[in-house]
Amino acid sequence: MRKDYRQGRLGEEIRKIISDLLLREIKDPRLSGMVSISGVEVTPDGSYATVYVSIFGNEDGKNEEEQAKVLEALKSAKGLIKKEIGRQVKVRHIPELLFKPDNSLEYGRHITKIIDSLGIKEDGSNDSEDEEE
Repeated sequence: MRKDYRQGRLGEEIRKIISDLLLREIKDPRLSGMVSISGVEVTPDGSYATVYVSIFGNEDGKNEEEQAKVLEALKSAKGLIKKEIGRQVKVRHIPELLFKPDNSLEYGRHITKIIDSLGIKEDGSNDSEDEEE
């Protein structure tokens, strides 16, 4: 249990550091849109940290090419990011960073559309049931 707590703290610190670097230091033109670090998961042994990246922009879905550019820009800035993590967080081994797109917002929007298409009202009744009566 103690290690889980430590992983969570380390993940949150890494998220804060990367977010701060995106705002202040990393000036890659591929990161010109709204890019957010939605979460970081650290493996139990602390050797890898999966960084989930949200890309805001198109309402009708993200362009996969744009996602690839953003992930590539973050991969190219990995050295700077790891250096800053090493400077701010006191750990023996800085985790290897793996960048992955976070599609949870897009998935949530998709589920909301499905629920809305069912025609269920807030009181729990169905539109089609009201028409039959």
